[in-house]
Amino acid sequence: MFQNPWKWAMPAVLLIAVGAIAQKQTDQRAYCSYVIEQAEAQRDLLRTPIASAGFTQPETGLPLQVVAGASLGLSDVRKGSLTMAVARKNCELYKATTAAQQDVQYAVANLEREGLRNRLTLIDQASRSLDALMEQTARMVEAQNATRIMLFNLQTTKIRLESDRADTQSKISAIYVPPLSERPLKEIVAEKQDGEAGEQKALEKLNRQNNWDVALSVGVHQQVNPVAYGPQPYGAVSLNYNFSSHWINTHLDRAGEAYSEWKKVQEGDVVRNGEVLRQQLVDGIAAQEGKLRMLKEELGQVDKNLRAIGDPNTSAAFDFRNQLTAAQLLLQIETGDAAFRVERLREYLSRNY
Repeated sequence: MFQNPWKWAMPAVLLIAVGAIAQKQTDQRAYCSYVIEQAEAQRDLLRTPIASAGFTQPETGLPLQVVAGASLGLSDVRKGSLTMAVARKNCELYKATTAAQQDVQYAVANLEREGLRNRLTLIDQASRSLDALMEQTARMVEAQNATRIMLFNLQTTKIRLESDRADTQSKISAIYVPPLSERPLKEIVAEKQDGEAGEQKALEKLNRQNNWDVALSVGVHQQVNPVAYGPQPYGAVSLNYNFSSHWINTHLDRAGEAYSEWKKVQEGDVVRNGEVLRQQLVDGIAAQEGKLRMLKEELGQVDKNLRAIGDPNTSAAFDFRNQLTAAQLLLQIETGDAAFRVERLREYLSRNY
């Protein structure tokens, strides 16, 4: 008696799925931890005043002085906050990108696995119908109303079904698909594109801070020789502005737009791969529709012959009906398989694009 091996394989499948989710989350946390720590180090560097010390001689003939103090630029303080914003946007973009990449990469494999599982269901249904026909034929053989050749022909069909079942199960076991998002692919890709736009805007804001600065410097100076007076405090405020700021900002805006356009056509990027997947789905639907039309025509011919025979009253007619029924069961598997794939591909295409 056939036993479903998936009954025992389910715990292992669940463990693999849980492990895949954990691995993905661990990867994302590790990357985000890396970029956040880097950004915090840069932020602390920018926000901390720069200490300085040295000797200076203001004018020729004046005594040498030792100077010590600290300076801090308002632009650097602002850069510290913007650096953290860039890091957070980078983290969000990485999460969105890895999620989109995984869904695009495994979409075809997931659809194939669904089709194979549906095929197993069709094989089970055909196998039960064939078992009933074999049982009926076996009774007729015992009553000497049918020959053993008739029963053998059905047994051969049964062997083909079991071989198909084993081959289908083998194909399913060879397909690895990690847990995929339940959200439509178009939403995930759009989120990834929004993340890229957000990261570019954050980088633009950070780069614009180089156009200006207001620096505050404070400290003390002391005449070295002779030491006429004690340490004297000093302070200074300086303003820096780049006259090319307008053109720099224009180039930064254009760079952001160019980056978005580049990502749409870049080979290997999620957006480009998503378009490749869409074309694969369209081609797959066309191929399966052609196969389905051919199978329906063949199934129609078999059904027509079965109706013509009706209820057989001779051994030859009964044998012919058995052969037609066996062919009908095999064609129903192929037709059901093709119909399911067409429907599932259309559904996926409509939902995700």
